[in-house]
Amino acid sequence: MDKNVHRRFAVLVIDDEPQVTSELCELLENQGYRCIGSNDRDSALEKFRADQGIGLVICDLGLGTDNGIRVVEALKEAAGAGRLFEVVILTGQKGSQEVIDAMRVGAADYYQKPVSPQELLQGLERLEQRLHERTRNQLSLSHVNQRLEYLAESLNSISRDIHKIKYEVHGNQPGALRPEADDLAASLPLESAGEIAPEPINNPLFSKLSPRQQAVARLVSKGMTNYQIAYELGITENTVKLYVSQVLRLMHMHNRTQLALALSPSNSQSSRAVH
Repeated sequence: MDKNVHRRFAVLVIDDEPQVTSELCELLENQGYRCIGSNDRDSALEKFRADQGIGLVICDLGLGTDNGIRVVEALKEAAGAGRLFEVVILTGQKGSQEVIDAMRVGAADYYQKPVSPQELLQGLERLEQRLHERTRNQLSLSHVNQRLEYLAESLNSISRDIHKIKYEVHGNQPGALRPEADDLAASLPLESAGEIAPEPINNPLFSKLSPRQQAVARLVSKGMTNYQIAYELGITENTVKLYVSQVLRLMHMHNRTQLALALSPSNSQSSRAVH
């Protein structure tokens, strides 16, 4: 093959013998590959991190005092989940357990030394095609994930708009029970929100309130702030504000002080109401 043929992925060759590295790089460059040589793990990692175009790695199993398996593991860690590459192991040992271990950590293929140039090139061709396919699949999956995230955000936006419209339409009507329809606490029994067997209030307007509105009214009458009521009932402070507004309107009152006075024990027997 002509050396001018464009290859998408560069090849990192790792061997502790400089002559072997040089010969392999020359062979690959004559076939159109861009080749980077390295003689040890540290140099290989540095070059791998610096060159995102490296997609094929040829690594000797024995690297002097180092080990090709550890090099492959280090490359996988450096690549992370987003970067794809394929590894070929070269070994002078036949049927070695280390070869099996190398395959387990991600090596795609291995060759005995001295390796046949034609066999190695054919193997790289197969891995290059495999890497192309993996890259396309990764891009497709990434596109699908982006579309799903966009769809989820769109649905959330639609849900918020529907909720806003519902409240604008129904929130100002008597009997509107839940300013926040998705507020789980608003659907719980009052006993769950800390209201256990409350004393009855004889104000006739009070009986027109919903259970949740009554709970908020009782806490207002105790002098609690919106923040304290929200904490007590397990709802948001904005929800409390909406309930207070509804209670004042339904009981024909203008402010929290009037409400507190109307629901105080001294006034409950006389059933006062401010009109």
